[in-house]
Amino acid sequence: MTDITIIKSKNGEYKRVTCKGHAGFGSAGNDIVCSAISILVINTINSLDALTDTQMAVNSDEEKGLIDCSFSAVPDEKGTLLLDSMVLGLKGVVSEYGGRYLKLKFEEV
Repeated sequence: MTDITIIKSKNGEYKRVTCKGHAGFGSAGNDIVCSAISILVINTINSLDALTDTQMAVNSDEEKGLIDCSFSAVPDEKGTLLLDSMVLGLKGVVSEYGGRYLKLKFEEV
């Protein structure tokens, strides 16, 4: 199962996105759920880097299925829109495949 935690401030500002684990829907290289999750998260991070001034630190470990992205400043309007779009896509994965393969959590700090 993949666990994703979206951490926001009390004002709703994104602070951190952590993605851990492999979905386990299919075998390695054939897991469409893991692929969907990876594409949503990685494309969002790449888009934040290329298209916005969002300041972030990203750590990853492909074997462990870890992607950890923390924001050193509040993402701007474009960055927030990209992150909102990622969350919408992840909710779609949960809706389509259930919570057995993806657990999406939200925390407030």
